[in-house]
Amino acid sequence: MSEFILALISAALINNLVLHQGQAIDPLLHTHPEQNRRQVHALGLSTLLLLVLAVGLGQLLFRLALLPLQLEYLYLIVFLVLSMGLIVLTLRLLTGLLPALPFDGLAPLLLTNLALIGLSLQASAGDQGIAQTLGWSVAGGLGFWLALGLLTELRQRSDNDDIPTAFRGLPIELIGAGVMALAFLGFNGLLTS
Repeated sequence: MSEFILALISAALINNLVLHQGQAIDPLLHTHPEQNRRQVHALGLSTLLLLVLAVGLGQLLFRLALLPLQLEYLYLIVFLVLSMGLIVLTLRLLTGLLPALPFDGLAPLLLTNLALIGLSLQASAGDQGIAQTLGWSVAGGLGFWLALGLLTELRQRSDNDDIPTAFRGLPIELIGAGVMALAFLGFNGLLTS
């Protein structure tokens, strides 16, 4: 059980999908400073749920259908179709369950989120079980949500500060993301199994 918890913390902080692997950076850079916290949390929650569903169902299809039928070369097509179908279903489900959060307009950001495909491909290449894969997807979604919240705060605070013109906007956000990645690397030696 302690290995499972260490894997969760490692996937959320040390091997963050956004800051260290660069898989989900596109939705972060396309969020606008005028978005409020509810929209940021709606994107984080929908990405978390999508990662769990897409990676979990993708691994079940890969291990129970593609591998026994020796069709593993179709895995990328299966993962893409599954991810695109789950985006629409997940947004409808979350809109019905949580009407207070604004989930409208998130489909383009979720379609460009490479973490859905990237984490599915990483899980299919490894020898991990389904429980560890689901743990990675939960922790990856939580890590994305954390990075999304931190970068949104940085964006809102940097709009009000005296920053040189050349560094305003995307350059200061990328510098901030680099500093956050270095800060998260500080947890690297903390977790040993």
